[in-house]
Amino acid sequence: MGLVAIAAVAGYVINGQAQSVDSLLDKLVDKGVLTVKEANELRDETDKDFTKAYSAKSGMSEWVSALKFNGDVRGRYESFYYANDTAGVTGTDRHRFRYRLRFGVTAALMDNFEAGFRLGSGDLDGGITSGVDPISNNQSFQNNGSKKGVFLDLAYGKWTPLRSEDWLGSVTIGKMENPFVFSDMVFDGDYTPEGAALQLAYNLSEAHSLRMNGGAFVLDEIGAHSEDPYLYGGQVRLESTWNKHWSSSVGVAWLAIENEQALATTVGGSPSVPNINAGNTRGASANTSVGALANALVYDFHPVVADASLTYTLEEFWRYKAPFPIRLGGDFIHNPNAGTENNAWSAGITFGKAGKKGLWELSYRYKYLEADAWYEEVVDSDFGAFYQGASPNTGGSTGYLTGTNVKGHILKASYSPFNALTLGVTAFFSELINESPIPSESKATRVQVDAVLKF
Repeated sequence: MGLVAIAAVAGYVINGQAQSVDSLLDKLVDKGVLTVKEANELRDETDKDFTKAYSAKSGMSEWVSALKFNGDVRGRYESFYYANDTAGVTGTDRHRFRYRLRFGVTAALMDNFEAGFRLGSGDLDGGITSGVDPISNNQSFQNNGSKKGVFLDLAYGKWTPLRSEDWLGSVTIGKMENPFVFSDMVFDGDYTPEGAALQLAYNLSEAHSLRMNGGAFVLDEIGAHSEDPYLYGGQVRLESTWNKHWSSSVGVAWLAIENEQALATTVGGSPSVPNINAGNTRGASANTSVGALANALVYDFHPVVADASLTYTLEEFWRYKAPFPIRLGGDFIHNPNAGTENNAWSAGITFGKAGKKGLWELSYRYKYLEADAWYEEVVDSDFGAFYQGASPNTGGSTGYLTGTNVKGHILKASYSPFNALTLGVTAFFSELINESPIPSESKATRVQVDAVLKF
C-alpha cells in the first residue's frame, strides 16, 4: 500500500499538482492506507524534492524559501491656490501632474533571514548632489518628456531569531521601512531611514500585545570630522482588541538627534543634507568644528511623542461591503530643548478603510506643528503654507514651503472600485503659525487627486 501511495504522490507532483499533495495524503490517512507518521514523512520528502527542483529551474539557492514581488504606480493631479495679501504680494496658482513608481523584491531565507530591496522614482530637479528627495518618490511631468530616474528606495537584511507563540523579535540593518509607528507629523510616509532597528512584540493575552521599537540611523556622513549627525529613538506601544467592536492603540516614544549642528543648509559653501522642508529656527553663519555653516539649527531635538487611537467597528454600514471601522485618534510632540514653539499636536476621525474592492474611506484631521517641535526635514512633505519673505527659518527661500511652523485642516476621501485600484482626493487648508519677519497672508490650499494601482 505504501508503494501505491508513493506512486500517487509522485503522479500529482509530475503533473504540476503539488499543491494538492496535502489533501491527497489526508485522504490516504483517512482510508487507512497510510499512518499519520508515514504521511508526514512523505510531506517532508515531497517538500525537499520540490525545493531542489525549483532551485534548479530558477537558478536560486536552495536556502531561498520564497520570493515575493510587490509595488505600486500612482498618478496624481495637484493644484495650489493662495490667498491675496493686502499689499498685493501673493503666490501664483499652479497645476501639475506627477507619478510615483515603486517596485520591490523580498526573499525569505532559511533560518529566519530576509533580504529585500525596492526601486523608486524620484525628481532629479531638486538640486541634490547625492540621491534625490528623501521624503518623496514623486516625479513631475516636465522637460519635454525627458527620461526619468529610478533610485534605490530600500536595501536591507533582516533576521527574526525570536518567533514563538508569545514573542516575536527581529533585527534589521540597511535602508529600511520606518520601524516606528507614527503619523506623518513625525515622519513622512516615504521616508526610509538608513541604519539599524530592533523590533520586539509580546502577547500579554489574547486581547493585548506590547510592541517595542528601537532604531539608530545615520543622517549624514561627513569625512572631515567625527561628529556626524545621528537619529536615535525608542518606542513602546500597547495594542488592544477589547471585543469584536472595540480596539485601541496607545504609544509613547523618545527621539533624539545628535550633532544636529552639522544639519545646516550649507556646510563650507556646499549643500549639507537635502534642504526640502522649512520651519526650524536657524542662526546666522558661523565657523565651527564642522566647517563654515550657513543657517545652522539653533535648538537641539530630543522630543517626547505620544499617540492614542480608539476604533469602533460596526458589523455593517451603508454601501460598505465589510465591517465598518470608525477611528478617532491623535498625537502630541513636546521638544524640551527648545524654549518656545516646541509643541505639536493633531487630532482626527476616519470612517471606513479603502484598499479592497467596494470599500471607501473618509477622514478629517487638524494638525498644529510649531517651528521647533521636531526636525523639519523628516516631516510630511505635503503640508505647507506660503512664505512671502525669506528668513533663517526658510533657508533663504520664499513661496510655498512645507515642513514645521504650519497649522491647518486635512480632508481626504478614497474609494477602491477594484482590489488593485484606489482613487482618492485630499485637500489641505493651511497657514503659517508664525509669519515673522513679515506679517502677511500665508494661507494656502493644496488639492491632490490620486489613482493608485498596486501589485
